[in-house]
This record gives sequence, C-alpha cells and structure tokens, in this order.
Amino acid sequence: MHNFFYGDGVRPRLRRVSTDKAAPTAPRAGRTGRRERSPAAQERHDEILGIAMETFAARGYGKASLAEIADRAGLTQAGVLHYFHSKANLLTEVLDLRDATDIADLGPERPRGLAFLRHLVDTARRNAEREGIIRLYTVLSAESVTDDHPAQSYFRNRYAGLRDLVAEALTEACARGETSEDLDVRGAASAIVAVMDGLQVQWLLDPGAVDMAASTDRVIEALLESMRKG
Repeated sequence: MHNFFYGDGVRPRLRRVSTDKAAPTAPRAGRTGRRERSPAAQERHDEILGIAMETFAARGYGKASLAEIADRAGLTQAGVLHYFHSKANLLTEVLDLRDATDIADLGPERPRGLAFLRHLVDTARRNAEREGIIRLYTVLSAESVTDDHPAQSYFRNRYAGLRDLVAEALTEACARGETSEDLDVRGAASAIVAVMDGLQVQWLLDPGAVDMAASTDRVIEALLESMRKG
C-alpha cells in the first residue's frame, strides 16, 4: 500500500544504535517470503508490541529498557528478542503500527484540495480519542532530535512527507479556485503541521483546556481567509 505520509512513498528505515546487536529483521505475519506465525505466537507478539508502545510513550525510547518490557510481558529479555531480535526492531514495529492507524484513517485515496484540510480537522478530533498513540508520537518525535536516536531519519522524512502532502492539497485548492493563487503553499503547510503538533502537546498536558479539532479548524480557516484577502 502506498504510504501517503512520506514524500517519496517509501517508509524510511530506522537507524540502528550501537547498543543493538546486529540481527535479521524479525519475521512478520503476512509478509511475502517470511514465516507465518501461529495464532498463539501472533497473539503473544501483539501483546509485547502493545506493552512496548505503552512503555515508549511513558518513558521514551532511550529510557525504556527491554528488561522492563520483558518483565511486564512475563518474559525474559531473550523471550522478547525471540519475537523482535533487537530493541530497534521493536521500535520499528511500534512505528509501523502507528502508521497503520493513520493510513486506515486516510483510506485508499486521500481527499483533494480543501477536502484534505477538512480531513486534518477530523484527524485532530479522532486523536482526542487515542491518547496512547498521540503520547507515543509526541514523546518519540521530540526525543528523535537527540544524537544517534534510531528514529531520527524516520521523523525527519515523516515531517517532510506531511509538509509535501499538505502543500500538494493546497496547490490543488489553488488550481480549483478554492483559495488564493498567490498562496505560499510551502509556508502554509509548515504552519499547519506545526499547529497540529503543538496542539497535541498542549492537549496531553491539559486535555480539558484544549479542543484540538476546533483549534485546528480555527487556525486553518484563519490562514486561508488571510490568504484570500491577499
């Protein structure tokens, strides 16, 4: 499936950190040429993945340990590595799961023009119902700016892809006469992505004080209105 969240359509690979032992990628169910898991093994895999997602969201990648994840799963560290081979591979699958949620929300064909901006407002509304995923994204994206973080390239490419996607939708809106033809689509795209991320941080800190959907809608409308007035 085409991943709309990266500019080149290719999901970036995570950079391995020196503390991880070199190992082949963990097999995943349903991938061509890779071993299928039994239902019991798949259930166990998914259980560990859910625990890892919660742990990374609460503690960040750097402070979360395989020992902690293994203990919560009732396994040894070797047991966790049997399924994921390394901590970096575990992070890869956590981010895969996060991406799958976004892709499912978007559907097979993304909305065009201003309809895509309305989709962003809907996304902000749905995000208020999935705190764990939003906390995970916020913690890991902030942590990724540190030296040698294995997800640094992932988030750099993801943000570039998001800016490209919003800029493309704004370009379509200009071509359709839905907004000003003089629109700085790159600048507007960066502003919209920044607003959505900033609102997520504020909402995580004080959910009752922030309506992410309403604030996203207000900012997008104000931005477009200022551009219509030229």
